[in-house]
Amino acid sequence: MSRLKMGIIGAGGIAQQRHIPAYLNIKEKAEITAVHDRNHDRAIEVAERFEIPHVFKNYNELFTEVDAVTICTPNKFHAEIAIAAMEAGVHVLCEKPMAITTEECEAMIEASRKSNKLLSIAYHYRFTEAGQVAKQAVMADEIGAPLVTRAQAMRRRKVPGWGVFTNKELQGGGSLIDYGCHLLDLSMWLLGDPEPVEVMGSTYNTLSRSPDQVNDWGAFDHETFEVDDHVSAYIKFENDISLQFECSWAANIKEDARQLSISGAAGGLNVYPYELYQSRHGKMMTTTAELDYSEENAGFRQAQNFVESCLGETALIVKPEQARNVTKIIEAIYASSETGTSVKLRSDSI
Repeated sequence: MSRLKMGIIGAGGIAQQRHIPAYLNIKEKAEITAVHDRNHDRAIEVAERFEIPHVFKNYNELFTEVDAVTICTPNKFHAEIAIAAMEAGVHVLCEKPMAITTEECEAMIEASRKSNKLLSIAYHYRFTEAGQVAKQAVMADEIGAPLVTRAQAMRRRKVPGWGVFTNKELQGGGSLIDYGCHLLDLSMWLLGDPEPVEVMGSTYNTLSRSPDQVNDWGAFDHETFEVDDHVSAYIKFENDISLQFECSWAANIKEDARQLSISGAAGGLNVYPYELYQSRHGKMMTTTAELDYSEENAGFRQAQNFVESCLGETALIVKPEQARNVTKIIEAIYASSETGTSVKLRSDSI
């Protein structure tokens, strides 16, 4: 195989703004040969704009023209389409989250195993330069055994006023499943994918259900708003690792904030901006670095990793089992909020 033939399923904003430009940036290894969208007119427009030769009304027909697909549909359809693709002998890169439920994730992993086709999830924060350097620092034992992690993905008033982001049936949730999932994934990856043990969470949507909305990202109907716009959680992992987590689309805070820090037994690190904290030579030391935080560049690296993995040149950075565990925690946060009690994810958890 000289070049990977890629198909795009779901031709909305994330496909046009991130995935398609990323593949066009690595034309020597990948070519986009087909596109499908439930809105056929949009698929035609995207095909003309990006010079994609084939447009299909049925995504099952698209599989005959490609080696791999990138799925950019609402969350509800991730599992269905990914499983169909792998059963048809096609590799899959699926937009985050992997699926709405852990059960759907397990079915996707099983389809990958049976078909021997690659399955990866588009958690592109791992591919920022800051994320990559932080991972190297953890693997080099710069911070020792991780103890406490703090992660925030906070927006002041940025509820997406377009697409289906606030549709619970199609998306499964709001700020947590759309935005917070990135910081959950990056945290767990940096921690070495520890097994989650117990989750306590609370979800809110008071602000977005209030009249007279002030929102930076378009208008939405506050009367029908049914997903979370603010979430907090406390997550315990094996080896007594803990994660203090918060995310929002709408919160009464001064400004948007993205933060991830890990305190370990031998040191600590902060990802945004990258800093490493250690005690050495009898002094407190802080090491900084000039790093790239661009999500656009992260998208290019993500596409390259997936394509090269499909071509057998490297290994996937985002593995489906890891993405399943993110969904498991998201599912537990929602369940904990609904019941008002913690959710135990392991039978021997205390």
